[in-house]
Amino acid sequence: MADHMADSVLYEVSDGLATITINRPDAMNAMNTAAKVALRDALRSAAADTAVRAVLLTATGRAFCVGQDLKEHVAKLESTRESGSGNALSTVQEHYNPIVRAITEMPKPVVAGVNGVAAGAGFGFALACDYRVAADTASFNTSFAGVALTADSGVSWTLPRLIGQSRAADLLFFPRSISAQDAHELGIVNKLVPAADLAAEAVAVARTLAAGPTVAYAALKESLAHGAGHTLSEALEKEDELQTRAGRSEDHTIAVQAFLNKEKPKYLGR
Repeated sequence: MADHMADSVLYEVSDGLATITINRPDAMNAMNTAAKVALRDALRSAAADTAVRAVLLTATGRAFCVGQDLKEHVAKLESTRESGSGNALSTVQEHYNPIVRAITEMPKPVVAGVNGVAAGAGFGFALACDYRVAADTASFNTSFAGVALTADSGVSWTLPRLIGQSRAADLLFFPRSISAQDAHELGIVNKLVPAADLAAEAVAVARTLAAGPTVAYAALKESLAHGAGHTLSEALEKEDELQTRAGRSEDHTIAVQAFLNKEKPKYLGR
């Protein structure tokens, strides 16, 4: 257990799984500066820790994350206007971008356990994850245009890739609450579960990945990100490079032996 993280974000590692929990339930897990720094640092810790093979990002209370803490944001805007110094919007560069990069660039799968409303940057964090398990009571909202802002936290890239350009434009220009059921049908949510089962199901999915072939998962993650911005020919080259890496892993040897022996493979994560 790492106690150096701020209480606004809890961080725990057990059996190869890092669980990162946004913990400001009274504020619907809105992101103030302390929470953003703690989340960024927790994700970076999980990325750097070789003992961590998968990550679960979830939250306490009835919200997943409603995005920017607007009370703090308004105070910063006012002080910027009065003093002419500081920049209330530097948080994108300092916090949101590094958070999304940490999720998308770490060579291990990240599961979002969406326990309630995910809005604005909170929606962005969920979209940045590799797999989303959502409670049937959860909801999603782009929110940005509702406060006269544009997309951040990677939403302009992740959302159209999941649901297409036209639907993404609709949700961004006309922000509204989308039910977990609708989000599941649109392809935003991978797995929909009853609210009472969310915690257990999200952990089960994350633990399955933590016990799986980590090198292969890292390659799949890199492959999908690469494929989103390259030609088929370039994707084929990338697949060759990544398959060579996966084929040399100990886990591949273990998997083939287990298959031949009709046993279940016990992966080492290397």
